[in-house]
Amino acid sequence: MTTAAEMVAKARSKIREVTPQETAKKLGKLLIVDVREAHEYAAGHIPGAINIPRGVLEFKIDQFPDLQDRNREIVLQCQGGGRSALATVAMQELGFKNAVNLAGGYGAWSAAGLPTER
Repeated sequence: MTTAAEMVAKARSKIREVTPQETAKKLGKLLIVDVREAHEYAAGHIPGAINIPRGVLEFKIDQFPDLQDRNREIVLQCQGGGRSALATVAMQELGFKNAVNLAGGYGAWSAAGLPTER
């Protein structure tokens, strides 16, 4: 039996992660997909991030015009980086060539004092 922590570790071995600071430098040039639940997103999120909860990501991805280009640079994030690591693997499997994970998620972003919005 595999634990959630083992699944996340396996996912992280297959993806690239970027720091909050690297991501902040590119705000407005890349797309941020927040895979947290709607109530988490509403409580605060990275400016410009779109919210597609992890549980429906694969089913809703094609409904977003900004996600039609499978070559677009996309940063996935959740609260701590685990759900978004799994989501990054899913995005890669869906053909997104430049999908990366935000290391430490929204928690690391806000701890670094980077901009947030509600």
